[in-house]
Amino acid sequence: MTEQFQLLLAEEADEELGWQERALCAQTDPESFFPEKGGSTREAKKVCLACEVRSDCLDYALANDERFGIWGGLSERERRRLKKGVV
Repeated sequence: MTEQFQLLLAEEADEELGWQERALCAQTDPESFFPEKGGSTREAKKVCLACEVRSDCLDYALANDERFGIWGGLSERERRRLKKGVV
């Protein structure tokens, strides 16, 4: 790979994940987004409701098959149901 091509790929990756810097979860307790099995997801989902990048987060989780935690306001089970309904 040429150096220019590598720089272009790095820039695209930065743009693609730039939403993470604006995510409200990055400014709160990360443990609430990865609760113990059977733990409450209420606090994390409340943060997600006010987050401007919620849809980017959900898209990322679905595209990358995130299996743990709250992403885009949905639990893993909710994302799995959503994915089944779409596919």
